[in-house]
Amino acid sequence: MDSKYFIDLEKNYGANNYKPLDVVLSKGEGVWVEDVEGNRYLDCLSAYSALNQGHCHPRIVKALVDQSNQITLTSRAFRNDKLGMFYKKLSDISGYEMSLPMNSGAEAVETAIKVARKWAYVSKGIPRGNAEIIVAAGNFHGRTVTIISFSTEPLYRDDFGPFTPGFKVVPFGNFESIKAAINPNTAAVMLEPIQGENGVIIPPSGYLRAVSELCKEEGVLFIADEIQTGLGRTGKLFASDYDDVRPDMVIIGKALSGGFYPISAVLADKHILGLITPGEHGSTFGGNPLAAAIGVAALDVIIDEKLPDRAYEIGNYFMDHLQEISSSNIKEVRGKGLLIGVELVPQAGGARRFCETLQSEGILAKETHDHVIRFAPPLIIEKEIIDWAMPKIRNTLLMK
Repeated sequence: MDSKYFIDLEKNYGANNYKPLDVVLSKGEGVWVEDVEGNRYLDCLSAYSALNQGHCHPRIVKALVDQSNQITLTSRAFRNDKLGMFYKKLSDISGYEMSLPMNSGAEAVETAIKVARKWAYVSKGIPRGNAEIIVAAGNFHGRTVTIISFSTEPLYRDDFGPFTPGFKVVPFGNFESIKAAINPNTAAVMLEPIQGENGVIIPPSGYLRAVSELCKEEGVLFIADEIQTGLGRTGKLFASDYDDVRPDMVIIGKALSGGFYPISAVLADKHILGLITPGEHGSTFGGNPLAAAIGVAALDVIIDEKLPDRAYEIGNYFMDHLQEISSSNIKEVRGKGLLIGVELVPQAGGARRFCETLQSEGILAKETHDHVIRFAPPLIIEKEIIDWAMPKIRNTLLMK
């Protein structure tokens, strides 16, 4: 059966909620993937940074298989012998005292919102029902109804209201706008350190530091959504580390499982997460033994293989080569670590056609916001593979 067979199955029986490139992948190992016809491609998307450790990392495969043969799900009605070790691993690596595990990134964002609101009412004394959270324009925190309530992307919002109140939207990267938006009912400021889905938008240096200090002065929680930027992707364990910032809460997901299983978590100290009591929040699958075992292995790989350091070194190497390309199609190359965006000028005709050409050259990247090509390969990529890819990328970016 060829690609068309599988593509037609998706088109005929699946909801049309994505616009994927027409490549049907069936195998993956390291930085490489293979389609059903046996064609090989370099993965430069990493499942939106869920595959920082690469496809099918053997250590995580072993953890998955071993745990699958023991017990996979207990629900939180009972304890299991893996969750405590997962909690400790998260604390040892991040420095936060507690964590609350969930499944998808959006669930973790919803969790952080609930925790921030409870903190506002119980610890700060905001009247119940009045808590506000400040967010940034251009954000992407997920697609639940509450989360799209504070999105500024019409595609995510149109036809999905009514929306959840309690959010203020300010321009991203503008410190003064956050300062002006804070009032006695402000519970938290929630930001992505780098806006990945918005086109790899990087705020001014020192922005996160200024926001964090302002939040401390005003008695407001600072929440960093590191679902895409965290766990090594940007060349630090967390992108917030570039500004020497320790947020009050950090949201992680994606690479927390190495791409094997939906795992997310909210990290914070006891005076924040310790406010949650039994029955107030939960998930049938969140913190299950299979997820916990996979999470421990995924974190061990990140630390043992020094993936943040690799992302920093290889990312600078990759970005330097991209910035050397002199093409009238390119407006700007920007990024940190191995989260890189190549923004094209409007006259280039959109990023989609460039991604389709790259696919024909054996490289899988994806457009975001029409005019940006995102390059985010697994953090295990070698310089030699970048050298292999660069002539193909250069020729593609030079095309008319």
